Amino acid sequence: MEFQNIKLGFAPTRRNLFSAESAIQYANLTRKKMDELGVNYVDIKNINEDGLLYDDEGMEKIAKEFKQAEIDGLFLANVNFGTEYECARLAKKLNVPVLLWGPKDERPAEDGSRLRDSQCGLFAIGKVLRRFRVPFTYIKNCDIDDPAFERGLTDFLKVCNVVKTFKATRILQIGPRPFDFWSVMANEGELLEKFNISLSPIPLAELIQEINHVKLNDHSQIKEVCDYLQEIADVQIENKDLEMIAALKIAIKNLCRKYGCNSGVIQCWTALQDEIGILPYASESLLQDEGLPVTCETDIHGVISELLVEAATLGSHKAIFADVNCRHPDNENGELLQHLGVFPFSTADTKPILPRRHFVFDYPGSVGFRAKKGTYTLCRFDGDNGEYSLLMGNAKTIDGPFNQGTYVYLEFENLNRLEAKLVYGPYIHHIAAVQDDVVPVLYEACKYLGINPDFYDPIEEDIQAYLRGDIGSITK
Repeated sequence: MEFQNIKLGFAPTRRNLFSAESAIQYANLTRKKMDELGVNYVDIKNINEDGLLYDDEGMEKIAKEFKQAEIDGLFLANVNFGTEYECARLAKKLNVPVLLWGPKDERPAEDGSRLRDSQCGLFAIGKVLRRFRVPFTYIKNCDIDDPAFERGLTDFLKVCNVVKTFKATRILQIGPRPFDFWSVMANEGELLEKFNISLSPIPLAELIQEINHVKLNDHSQIKEVCDYLQEIADVQIENKDLEMIAALKIAIKNLCRKYGCNSGVIQCWTALQDEIGILPYASESLLQDEGLPVTCETDIHGVISELLVEAATLGSHKAIFADVNCRHPDNENGELLQHLGVFPFSTADTKPILPRRHFVFDYPGSVGFRAKKGTYTLCRFDGDNGEYSLLMGNAKTIDGPFNQGTYVYLEFENLNRLEAKLVYGPYIHHIAAVQDDVVPVLYEACKYLGINPDFYDPIEEDIQAYLRGDIGSITK
């Protein structure tokens, strides 16, 4: 798993009343453990002789250094009781996700004295962080070699990645939403004001211009994409259509780069087909695999959902984007998730097909395959009337009838609960999913994003138990 893209500011803290020597020892043990795990962190050994946080002068220097390093998260390790107000002041200045942990105290000496009182410091720091209105995450008071420490630190890095991705999101909007899709309405101004998420709207005509430019000037790139599709898929369409799939893929990527976007949405029908004669789904599948999600029907909230669920895996899994479509014909808790082809090719369990047409549209450009089997995390970011939330939960794959397009059947604990959530809203039938269990990561990230966590199963207590270190997994 790749941690290097996430940078932690490591600020071990002590209080003068307790043993400085013991605090330095445990700070160094924590550094060693993070080195073993491959964590990318900014240290404070240069700040003072101890390499610890405990006074205003050091706090100011640490804040300046962490800001210059552009850290993505702050790790407060109270290696003895810790100085709670300096921790809170530092966290307030930085405005990044905060991780709090203290190593379990050793057995008292024979004379009854104690060196650190680390657990007591957790209680104090947590209270003062609340006073400063600083949201934070904590790992239970445990030995550094306890599996809970590694799991908690790894999950926090994933949380930081979700927050970093969310706050840096800029979406290329290619065309307005299709008229018939009122359900995908989004408030551009509100997304910017609340979350710093910005849109880069362009007309379809600009996309067509870029496609024409690619076709005139990027023959080698087009050939490379076409050869790749011939290699991985059963291509049943004409060469001119295959070349248009490649040109569209390259054009969207170029425009995302031009406008500094990490994702996109597109008015996928029907004006586009009148101009270029294909559906955009195979092009989107290619972009999904390159870490540039693009969703259909100009579903802005949908592509945000994809970015979040993928970031929660630290990019180790690509997200599928699907219509929650219809109930399984035989399983009362089974549901079909499908689309005309925007699942990444890397998620295929059967050999992908590029068919001549899909039963919905008589155009080439769709993709057909069944997605990989396993446990999925599903999520949908959405909102209306000024309130935003993240629906999330798990489901497992099951067998089901063949479908055209990209598809997978999932079994839920109680499908009626999911159906009710999607009907009552604020969600719609589009959902993002990854083959991983990252519900606790998404849940914890919500506190830093200013959105409400929501569930289609009653699992919040299980998630909290997982985050406390009581259980190893919430998947049922």
